[in-house]
Amino acid sequence: MNKAQKKVQVWLPLLFSITMIVGIFIGYKMRDGMPGKSFFYLEKRKPVQEVMDLIENKYVDDVSLQTLADTAIEAMLSKLDPHSVLIPAAQLEEYNDDIKGSFYGIGIEFNVFDDTLNVTNVLNDGPGFIAGLQVGDRVIKADTTVIAGKKLSADDMRKVLRGNRGSELKTTILRNNKLMVIPIKRDIIPVSSVDASYMLDSLIGYIRLNKFSTQTYREFMMSLEDLKKRHMQKLILDLRGNGGGVLDDAVDIADEFLDGDKLITYTEGKHSPKKEYRCKRLGQFEKGELVVLTDEGTASASEILAGALQDWDRATIVGRRSFGKGLVQEQYDLSDRSALRLTIARYFTPSGRSIQRSYANGERAYYAEISKRYEDGELLTADSIKYDSSKLYKTHGGKTIYGGGGISPDFFVAADTGKLGFTVLKAYNKGLINDFGYKYYLANPSLRNRFTSIGAFSGSFTISDSDWKFFEQMSEKDSVNMTAITDAEKQYLVKMLKTSVARQLWRNQGYFEVSNADDKTVLKAKEILQK
Repeated sequence: MNKAQKKVQVWLPLLFSITMIVGIFIGYKMRDGMPGKSFFYLEKRKPVQEVMDLIENKYVDDVSLQTLADTAIEAMLSKLDPHSVLIPAAQLEEYNDDIKGSFYGIGIEFNVFDDTLNVTNVLNDGPGFIAGLQVGDRVIKADTTVIAGKKLSADDMRKVLRGNRGSELKTTILRNNKLMVIPIKRDIIPVSSVDASYMLDSLIGYIRLNKFSTQTYREFMMSLEDLKKRHMQKLILDLRGNGGGVLDDAVDIADEFLDGDKLITYTEGKHSPKKEYRCKRLGQFEKGELVVLTDEGTASASEILAGALQDWDRATIVGRRSFGKGLVQEQYDLSDRSALRLTIARYFTPSGRSIQRSYANGERAYYAEISKRYEDGELLTADSIKYDSSKLYKTHGGKTIYGGGGISPDFFVAADTGKLGFTVLKAYNKGLINDFGYKYYLANPSLRNRFTSIGAFSGSFTISDSDWKFFEQMSEKDSVNMTAITDAEKQYLVKMLKTSVARQLWRNQGYFEVSNADDKTVLKAKEILQK
């Protein structure tokens, strides 16, 4: 053995000792990220996993373990709150598209008549428009798949039409009794948050938001800036039916109405430290008079916006009590490509109130409370609104407001429920009113040339007796008998048929401009601003 080998032999025990110490140190540190406190920790299998394993290995029949797992998760979530939910992998993309405010597709609206996909609207400058699709086209095949006569659901049709950006969909369509093949390259399709934006008169502007996505603030600002160019001095912001969405966009819009560094909202939960959202920029409409419209469908991010404006006495709230959702969800992706939206915090308005309704009686009772408002008369009279008198707060100016049950309006407007009899509801449920606009348009192709603006249409278009007869015949084919309805119901339906035609011509912008002309809540807001 030479001298070098002797030196190595002498140092070997020390090297082994150092290696062992380093290993123990690393293991000790790794322990901190593992459940349990023993260094030699062995994870104890949970009873849920034990049951799943026993079913997989011992059960008498074949079963879907994924279905069982989903059922178990949903049972656990049912013990929490109504807004903590499991999103199956098959539905996750659609959920995420809603948050993003866009998806990849061909840019059409469609309906299914006689088991055939009918193109009811084509997005201007969208992929379908560029390729040459037209309203009234009937899609027979998508690539090599025949879809006509297959009794596919609307969701199934949607899956066929959507796909990766840049991918091609070869459609075979029937137009004027001729088959045509039209290839379409899928592209990004925006889903606008702004249903309508226009001037009600020379001073009052109107903007309707249907949700809060990551694109809502940008779309809102474009609408606001356009109205300001038209010399708007007062604004009606319509949040009726807006179920919420992305918190940050609601906060950014609130910032456009509030000055300084005012508190807009704050969130707090057991594992989520308090986080404040404050104004951080010079708003574009900090001084003009503002009215916000709410109803029982106004929820979540919409209530954050309405609540902040009410607490600072910045806006007048008109309509009915909002939904009452004051919980914040965060989305976590799971290993099977599904996702969990888990409630992690509550949000509070600037005055410190939580507007979350009680869910102590379970999910069914929680959602049934909305229909119970009708039964209790709350949708019809202001005196029937149920306030929680134990949760009193004050606005910045000293006005009394309430927590625990949504945002209550400063001016109440009753719901128009008296004209919704069984036959009318049946017509709505079968989609007959929307279908009328499309079929009427096909039967009257000169409509767009006759009416060059929504205002001209609103002022002079009427549903004639022959048009009503056409609707009666449509309804009869779908087993809905219109001959027994009351005069009030007929007047209501005639108005709805007119708005359906307006939507066919100008999409949501046309629908809301025409329907707002005699909308009681909009008229009340306009009256307040004119005073």
